[in-house]
Amino acid sequence: MLRIVVIVVLLCCFVSSLNGQVPTFNHVFLLVEENHGYASIIGSSAMPYLNSLAKQYGLANNYYANSHPSIGNYFMLTTGEVISNNDSYGATVNTDNVVRQLAKAGVSWKSYAESLPAVGYTGGDMYPYSKHHNPFAYFSDVKKQLSNLVPFSQFASDLAAGTLPQYSFIVPNLQNDGHDCPATIPTCTDAQKLTNADTWLQNNIDPLIKSASFQNGGLLIIVFDEAGSADVRNGGGHVPAIIVSPSIQASGYRAQAMYQHQSVLRLALEGLGISSFPGSSKFVPNMAEFFGKSIWSCPTSDATPSVSICLPSAGTSLVSPVRIVANALSSNQISTMQITLDGVSVYTASSNRIDAQLTLTTGNHNIAVQATDVANVAFGSATKIIVGRN
Repeated sequence: MLRIVVIVVLLCCFVSSLNGQVPTFNHVFLLVEENHGYASIIGSSAMPYLNSLAKQYGLANNYYANSHPSIGNYFMLTTGEVISNNDSYGATVNTDNVVRQLAKAGVSWKSYAESLPAVGYTGGDMYPYSKHHNPFAYFSDVKKQLSNLVPFSQFASDLAAGTLPQYSFIVPNLQNDGHDCPATIPTCTDAQKLTNADTWLQNNIDPLIKSASFQNGGLLIIVFDEAGSADVRNGGGHVPAIIVSPSIQASGYRAQAMYQHQSVLRLALEGLGISSFPGSSKFVPNMAEFFGKSIWSCPTSDATPSVSICLPSAGTSLVSPVRIVANALSSNQISTMQITLDGVSVYTASSNRIDAQLTLTTGNHNIAVQATDVANVAFGSATKIIVGRN
């Protein structure tokens, strides 16, 4: 038991050293789409609107769902735990969750579920509404707040009236989230599913993004619950997560650090000024890098001289551009640091720290970082990564 406690304490301390500070937002919105991986979404002509948001705001390049099928991912986004991988799960969830933390902090919330049969409905599927895409319908904490479970049809009127809650969970129905064919096309291609989902986003979410209330302190996270069932990397496969906010540090910012749904849970709560996090969201990076905050302190090694490569992690699979973060330590002043890609010098800085984003071709790559001190002593470190297609 002592060993377990020590490990948990060390993990907490390590995570706190990785996390920068997330800004405080007036409103946080989390919208979940269905069953498509990164490669089928980013750069796809079927979803021009969503891709325009990724280019204008932020994109998590190395983001993975937690499980297959859907339900475990929805629970991870709201409890920090998978809870169940049975989409027919019907029990009440008593574990710590986002609603409990919002209530403790006095933060208003609503779950906007498209095609929800009625306000406060916690029953089973009523097609095209799917209960297992609406995790709030399972939480014991919601029983005294059932009026916060509302059909998505209320979203536009709440926006127009200026009565949106501080936290909104948004779930399109099965015909509009990329899961099924649209109502007007009973038999369709996958591209038609995505085009319909993209049109739904533009029609329903673009007015939010353009609103004065969003532009003055809003955060919207659009994430896919899981990739296709054949992609089981890190549990649920490689999926896109688009971070939309006027506070994004740079237009088109792409994060290279690995994130999963528990980091989005933490980001949403921290963005509302809450510092207590359910489940595994206690122990993960908080995605502060999207807002100009450093994700790592990138500590140096105890050895002298030495180079520490903090990003990317050895052996990871990434997509281009790739962020490279490294520090150098020497008893003498560092004069230069240099990145070598597959034996070719590609980046030089007159500093003891490198933080660069490089465009890399698909395939295996060897990355080496070399430092040189004022005594002309050169030393370095190297790592290997795999770059996949965007």
